[in-house]
Amino acid sequence: MSPSEIPRRHLASDNWSGVHPEVIAAITAVNAGHLASYGKDAFTARVCEKLKAEFGSRAAEVFFVFSGTGANVLALETLARPFNAVICAETAHIHTSECGAAEKRIGCKLIPVPTTDGKIGRDGIARHLNDFGNEHHVQPSAVSISQATEYGTVYTRPEIEVIAEYVHAHGLKLHMDGARLANAAAQLGVSLREISGDAGVDVLSFGGTKNGLIAGEAVVFFDSALAVDFAYRRMQGMQLASKMRFIAAQFDAMFTDELWRRSAAHANGMATLLGHGLAEIAGISVTQKIEANEVFAIIPREHVARLQEESYF
Repeated sequence: MSPSEIPRRHLASDNWSGVHPEVIAAITAVNAGHLASYGKDAFTARVCEKLKAEFGSRAAEVFFVFSGTGANVLALETLARPFNAVICAETAHIHTSECGAAEKRIGCKLIPVPTTDGKIGRDGIARHLNDFGNEHHVQPSAVSISQATEYGTVYTRPEIEVIAEYVHAHGLKLHMDGARLANAAAQLGVSLREISGDAGVDVLSFGGTKNGLIAGEAVVFFDSALAVDFAYRRMQGMQLASKMRFIAAQFDAMFTDELWRRSAAHANGMATLLGHGLAEIAGISVTQKIEANEVFAIIPREHVARLQEESYF
């Protein structure tokens, strides 16, 4: 590709970007010889153990999948049956942007909770916990939260712990859509485990594609009982990679010298820089706190088309 053909930088989404060079190098490094397929190779097993160590003593099982939607749906399938409900924010990716995949595959109902910042709390969950045992109503079995949220806000560890304690007290499980968990951890200056398993999350969809990977997500179980039949669910759900080592290699790079944190911190910093610049322009208002790599702003309509000629958003 010649310099004139290199695309301009755009602000549409983190998954418009290219792949981190360290990830490409890791893939190249395993692209030699023959290794067992479907994750049965020693390299993939070693990377799974690497992730378990990163996520702490409660990380019982790790499974690699292709996509974020696949990770979310298969994770939720371990928590819900067709007569169950999953409570989530009205902004949740599983509710707004996955084409009803959870409801189609699992048959469960998603119950959206109103939110102004993408976060939900105990009160929003509580109003949907009044009909246990009533056969005329879906039975809530799980709560799903996004970290960071779809509005770019971040749950603190105490906020997650309050939710986890409450849902567990009512017999529910807690799922986390961690497509941008790395960004949240970088913002808070904590480890990944501190705001996932250590805070009471039962199963995590951990994102890679939004943080420098080509394609690959991980489902991390903090309750081994939930993972008993996940291998079958992954196969049936068309998320089992034949040449698994090429997904594993990406995560190996991600967890070498804290690439995940370096990449996420850079993205967060660029979002903050953009947000501060926008806030100084008359007529533009930034509508959410900038705590991750997302910026939400209201821009006068007459300026949008011209701006998008320079950088699509």
